[in-house]
Amino acid sequence: MVIEKDICMAAKSAIKELYGHDVPESMLQLQKTRSEFEGHLTLVVFPFLKLSRKKPEETAKEIGDYLVSHSPVVSGFNVVKGFLNLTVSPAAWIALLNNIHADPHFGEKPVTDESPLVMVEYSSPNTNKPLHLGHVRNNLLGWSLAQIMAANGNKVVKTNIVNDRGIHICKSMLAWQKWGNGETPESSGKKGDHLIGDYYVAFDKHYREEVKDLTQKFIEEGMDPEAAEKRAKEEAPLIQEAHDMLVKWEQGDREVRDLWEKMNSWVYAGFDETYRALGVSFDKIYYESETYLEGKAKVEEGLGKGLFFRKEDNSVWADLSGDGLDQKLLLRSDGTSVYMTQDIGTAAMRFRDYPIDKMIYVVGNEQNYHFQVLSILLDRLGFKWGKELVHFSYGMVELPNGKMKSREGTVVDADDLIATMIADAAQMSEDKVNKLQDISEEEKADIARIVGMGALKYFILKVDARKNMLFNPEESIDFNGNTGPFIQYTHARIRSILRKAEAAGINVPDALTPDMPVNDKETELIQKLSEYAAAVEQAGKDYSPSGIANYCYELTKQFNQFYHDFSILNADSEAEKTVRLVLAANVAKVLRNGMRLLGIEVPERM
Repeated sequence: MVIEKDICMAAKSAIKELYGHDVPESMLQLQKTRSEFEGHLTLVVFPFLKLSRKKPEETAKEIGDYLVSHSPVVSGFNVVKGFLNLTVSPAAWIALLNNIHADPHFGEKPVTDESPLVMVEYSSPNTNKPLHLGHVRNNLLGWSLAQIMAANGNKVVKTNIVNDRGIHICKSMLAWQKWGNGETPESSGKKGDHLIGDYYVAFDKHYREEVKDLTQKFIEEGMDPEAAEKRAKEEAPLIQEAHDMLVKWEQGDREVRDLWEKMNSWVYAGFDETYRALGVSFDKIYYESETYLEGKAKVEEGLGKGLFFRKEDNSVWADLSGDGLDQKLLLRSDGTSVYMTQDIGTAAMRFRDYPIDKMIYVVGNEQNYHFQVLSILLDRLGFKWGKELVHFSYGMVELPNGKMKSREGTVVDADDLIATMIADAAQMSEDKVNKLQDISEEEKADIARIVGMGALKYFILKVDARKNMLFNPEESIDFNGNTGPFIQYTHARIRSILRKAEAAGINVPDALTPDMPVNDKETELIQKLSEYAAAVEQAGKDYSPSGIANYCYELTKQFNQFYHDFSILNADSEAEKTVRLVLAANVAKVLRNGMRLLGIEVPERM
């Protein structure tokens, strides 16, 4: 913050004048004063003892005396061994609050023509089933990460890769052909992705029945049970038909392709509805059906340059032993691609479309090895960002009742989860909302949506992304504690105070005069507000939405304690009232901006 920079410059001058040495700024260690000591900021003086040739206490006192005499920012100090605890002047705190107040996007860096371009990939759904709880975490992390990178002064492109081809897609198509009777989203009243997901489950149900019957038949013929089951899984008529359909798709069979396009269009319409409810979107969507051929071409190109090698069975591999890894398959012996091939093709298309400086993949931690390999391969193939690609690896998310299984139809559906969160928010906030006067049913419903989605998003994003997490809907929607609704309610409370002030003819000034009074709790709140810039910067360096969530919670807690101890509209003097209104307005602003980086709306009232 500005205060810290001013103190560091003054301390640098003090050391030059007192001890005759220029010191680098890296030697000036300034930190927040510990709560048990008096002061706001603490300068560590141990690095300067060789220059002063004096005891720590004497060195600290000399520097403290200089700062009080020469810096208008420092009004006093105390010494604890080698630590110089500095008290910042009230005028400096007011000046800092004015700086925060003057900037609608305080703490965030502007994007310019020279800003680097960061691409963030997230979502990556399959078109054989609807989005589930795992996708919810992925989408929320990806969207928030994109906002945080933009707040750190980067151009950002948000992208999605849709897995729209392969045997799993053919399973849904075949099941619909066999048992669909021409059912459509319109005729069934179902979202398209749910309709297709039902047929994916139906395929698996019938397939397992076939495998069970065939396994029993092979056992009766004298086969070992394990071998019998393996053979049954390979020879079951349904899986054979699905493979035949995949071959026809690969060959461009018109009938199969028409069915594929029709069913995929139903799925995309369903996905779009879920994305809108989640509040996420994309600047560019890529499809595996378009990128896999590009990937095969890049692999063949690498093969021609000697970057890869072909085995006797015609399969193509990359030898990664020089990188401490093993050999990696890139093309099967029949020439078909694998996921790695697709990712190489997608990278090639993206690099043509955008001048990417950094690429961030938001993908679960079960793919850690995959992205370790992809980074090496892209670097070999000449992508400038290949070596430094970021795999934003996150843990699994579960509900209290256990894991999810898509094929068995027990998945925690994203749409159901969203609807449940909004309904629970409506129920939980009924008493609070009813206290509001002249509120329409439409506004009441919108508040429930904002609070329900805020609860869901905040509960997921407050957890370190690298960790597995347990999502508890009941805990998430509490209006107290480290939850989204707690922060949203505090914002709404501040906005209510500001509306009351405006109704009473009390305006929030554009700036405060330097002589305005501030007490210790107010300076602590100003100091906390100023830390938002560092929180945004650190979240960008660490790729950490949880850092922003935790900052918002800490600021909310601190404001609520302040509001408990001090009245705003009934302050003892007009000057105190004015300072507190400006302070409250900026707490609301920073909470609104911080929650925006998490993709969370904050209501004006609730």
